Amino acid sequence: MAEDVKHQLLETNEEYRELAVKHHTLDDRLRALEAKQHRSDEEYVEEVSLKKRKLHIKDRMESILRQ
Repeated sequence: MAEDVKHQLLETNEEYRELAVKHHTLDDRLRALEAKQHRSDEEYVEEVSLKKRKLHIKDRMESILRQ
């Protein structure tokens, strides 16, 4: 049921759709960083930042879902 609501929101709610795209983009970058065997200090900081941003976006998406 929740998946149906998410699918409907992707089609009808512009904010939710934009957040989903941003979340996916951040996830792709995070996976690329995590795939590296050795990360620089800057990349480690970026990884932490990406995780925080993804969580913030996911929280907002969940908030929209509960409305």
